[in-house]
Amino acid sequence: MTMKYIDVTEPGGAETLILATGDRPVAAADEVLIQVAAAGINRADIIQRMGFYPPPPGASPILGLEVAGEVCAVGAEVSRWQVGDKVCALLGGGGYAEYATAKALECMPIPKGYTMAQAAALPEALLTVWTNVMQRVALQPGETFLVHGGSSGIGTTAIQLARQLGCRVFATAGSAEKVAVCERLGAEIAVNYKEQDFVEVLVKATDGSGVDVILDMVGGDYVDRNITLAAADGRIVNIAYLQGSKVEVNLMPVMLKRLQITGSTLRARPAAFKAELTAAVEATVWPWLEAGDIAPVIHETFPAAQAAEAHRLMEASDHIGKLILSWES
Repeated sequence: MTMKYIDVTEPGGAETLILATGDRPVAAADEVLIQVAAAGINRADIIQRMGFYPPPPGASPILGLEVAGEVCAVGAEVSRWQVGDKVCALLGGGGYAEYATAKALECMPIPKGYTMAQAAALPEALLTVWTNVMQRVALQPGETFLVHGGSSGIGTTAIQLARQLGCRVFATAGSAEKVAVCERLGAEIAVNYKEQDFVEVLVKATDGSGVDVILDMVGGDYVDRNITLAAADGRIVNIAYLQGSKVEVNLMPVMLKRLQITGSTLRARPAAFKAELTAAVEATVWPWLEAGDIAPVIHETFPAAQAAEAHRLMEASDHIGKLILSWES
């Protein structure tokens, strides 16, 4: 009862990822065991590989926060899923492996017509955007919405969800090609941040009123610039700080414009919270996926043994959308 998985030999660069053999996990009473066909790659995996993002207590130390595959065993308390069901799932860890366990209530059916690679691209981005943008800061139809990193997996998902909600959508991206993708997905304006000041462009685009909701994963000097750009009663939500979390900001506009600044992480949230979130996303978003109203953007699918190459591509930020590892031959 062994399996192949991607191991991290020691904290460090992509070269520390190797194909290894170990014991298969066993499903607990409230879990299913999934034979993994594909796994999504996330920046959290890179941070964990470097030694800065340990898994929460009880989670697998193996990298990987989302998978798609076939249920091959179910725990004693599981009623919805049966052996043979095809699911995608959010994980606390363990996705870079041929087999992974997942909480049954954090599994969702493969959308009709979807490949395993497409399904593996869904859980982390959809659940992250939904909990932060739709729930935490309650984006409303008709509001203006900006996502930084619009060509990322999170960004391409956020653009489509906000467009589906009926919002005016803006994005930032770092090349003409990425800008074009953001606009094709539904962004009214995508700003190439290497060539233009997104604050200046979007203040003008909103006739000086600013942006209602901003989703930021950049941090650094974007923190203060987001405050400047935010509309009265605007909401700013941070889900990462790729350019740093220790910044100097002018907080006076927060008071004068009645702004809300918040943020969250998903991985360490309680199982009950993630179960409710999973149910909400499946109920609302799955019909959109199956109707073709939204779809994951996948840049490339790598054989699992090429995990190091996939990590290097993500670190170079030369991709658009999601990167996927495949265990299918």
